Amino acid sequence: MDAAYDLLARICVLLAGIALVVMTAIFAWLVFGRYVLNDTPTWVEQVSLLLVMVIAFLGAAAGVHNHTHLSVVIFRNMVPTRVRSVFVFVSDILMAGFGGMMFWYGIELTKFKWNTLIPLIQWSEGLRSLPLTISGALLFLFSTRHLIRLCLGLDVRQDNIDQG
Repeated sequence: MDAAYDLLARICVLLAGIALVVMTAIFAWLVFGRYVLNDTPTWVEQVSLLLVMVIAFLGAAAGVHNHTHLSVVIFRNMVPTRVRSVFVFVSDILMAGFGGMMFWYGIELTKFKWNTLIPLIQWSEGLRSLPLTISGALLFLFSTRHLIRLCLGLDVRQDNIDQG
């Protein structure tokens, strides 16, 4: 299972990286069109908003898996080991719950918006919430995996149970 989760995280990083490169390229086209051709491509803003969703949500999911997501560990590092293990467990439970809610409500939002079109590009408005939905499922899976590894004593996070 670890290999499958690692592959999922690498795919998230790869897709977020591709989205970042594509967004850079279309902004270059925007600048070229505006200042050289004197014809601003109006679709760039809408496509870039979709790409930002992919970058942010898939990047966050990969960050949770790789233990690099923004988190405040100062409180965990200041407390004794027993309290620290409770903090780690509770934060994983909360992340799994949050991911599950993102997934559940993301599905509802995507279904609700699917038949509406994004202006200027005529793509489904549901594409805006699809990265949120996928990220919610991944957050749930990755956090649940962390919980299982924590309960089995296989957790490898540097700030979790024992510092030395």
